[in-house]
Amino acid sequence: MPGFQAGVSCATRDCDSSLLCNVDVAIIGGGLVGASLGAALAPLVQRKGLRVAIIEAFPVLDANQEMWQPSFDARSSAIAAGSAAHFEKLGVWPQMAEQASPISLIHVSERGRLGVTRLRAAELGVAAMGYVVPNEWMGRVLQRHLATLPLEWFCPAKVESIQAVKEGHRLRLSTGQTLQAGLTVLADGGRSGMKEALGIASDTESYDQVALITNVTVSRPHRGTAYERFAAEGPIALLPLQGQCMGLVWTHSQGAEQRRMELSDQDFLAELQHAFGERAGAFLKVGTRHTYPLSLVTARETVRPGLAVLGNAAHALHPVAGQGFNLALRGVMDLVEAIENGMANGQAPGSAATLTDFDARRESDRRNVIRFSDGLIRLFDIDQPLISHVRAAGLIGLNLADPLRRTLARRAMGVER
Repeated sequence: MPGFQAGVSCATRDCDSSLLCNVDVAIIGGGLVGASLGAALAPLVQRKGLRVAIIEAFPVLDANQEMWQPSFDARSSAIAAGSAAHFEKLGVWPQMAEQASPISLIHVSERGRLGVTRLRAAELGVAAMGYVVPNEWMGRVLQRHLATLPLEWFCPAKVESIQAVKEGHRLRLSTGQTLQAGLTVLADGGRSGMKEALGIASDTESYDQVALITNVTVSRPHRGTAYERFAAEGPIALLPLQGQCMGLVWTHSQGAEQRRMELSDQDFLAELQHAFGERAGAFLKVGTRHTYPLSLVTARETVRPGLAVLGNAAHALHPVAGQGFNLALRGVMDLVEAIENGMANGQAPGSAATLTDFDARRESDRRNVIRFSDGLIRLFDIDQPLISHVRAAGLIGLNLADPLRRTLARRAMGVER
C-alpha cells in the first residue's frame, strides 16, 4: 500500500478498496513522544488485539539501515530517573543507556551572588538523578524497537483533514488513504495545524527570550555535573555528555542572541567563559549554534471524546528546569494506563470515561510542573537588589535544609509529582 514505510509492520487487514482503514488508536506524529506511545501500547496490541497506527510526515529509517551517526552538534535531552524507569519498562533503556550520560550532581547558582544549591545523587542513594541522551540516538533506539512491534506506519504521510464522527475521527492522509480511528492522539508538537483544524485554542505567553543551543568541550572532566546558572540576561544550563563534552542552553533576551550567533568560535567561547565563570573549567570548542524562541504554550483542551493531546502539542515549557519531555513521557504512560483500565471495564480507548480518567491523572502533574518551571524563570528574571538577596539566601538555605533539598531532588528525578 502506498504510504507505508519499509522495515515496520504494515498490516493491511480491514482495508477495503477505497483505502479506508479502521484502527483503534491513530497517533499523529512519530517523533519521541509518538514513538514512545507506540512502544507503550504494543503490549495491548499483542494481548488485546488493539490496532495502532502511527502517521509520520518524515521518512523513517528501516531496521536494516545504519541507525545513528554520532554528531558533535546533536541536541540532547535531560531524562529524569523516573523517565529512565519508564523506558526500562518499555524495553529500550539498555540501548538508550549506551549513549546516556548520568547526572550525579545538579549545581544551581546565581551570578554575582553567593547562594548555591547542590543536589547529589549519592545523598539519595541512587546511581544518577537523571541522564542526558542525544535526541537523535533516543529517536533511533525507539525506531529500531518499533520496527519489531506489530504497529502500522503511514510514513511519509500527512493528515490533510480530520473530522469528528460518531465513533471517533476520520483522518484523510496525503497518500490518499483514510483512517477511521476510535482514538486520535495529537503528538506532532503542535506544528501540523491539527489543533487549529479541530478548534483547540492555546494560551501563549512569550518570555521575550531566545535559547541559544550548542555543544561545548570543556578542559576537565565534568564528573556528571549539570549546571544551572542564573545571570542577568537569562539562565545558562550545561548538561553532561560523553567524554568532556557538555550541552549548552544559553538564554538571551529576544534580539540579543543574534550578535553571539555571529561571533567567531573563539570570541563566543570567551563571552561564555565570562558569563559562566570557571566552575566547569575552560571552554575549548563549540559546535554549530542554533536558536529558538521561548514561550509558555498550554492547550486549553487536552482531551475530547475520541481525542487526546500529548507532548508539546499540549504544553511547551521553558527549558530552564528540563521538564518538558519528562512531563510528556509521564503523559504517555498515564494515557496507556487509562486505556488499559478502560478496556478492562469494557470501555473503548477513545471513550469519554477513559479520557476523563486520563485527564484526571494528568491534571495535578501538569499544573505543578508548569507552575514550577514558569515561576522559576520569572523569579530569577526580577532585577531588584532586595529580591536578589532573598534569592541568594534561599539558595543557601535550600543547600542547608536536607528535607527541602531532598524533596526538590525527587521532583527533579521525576519520582515525585
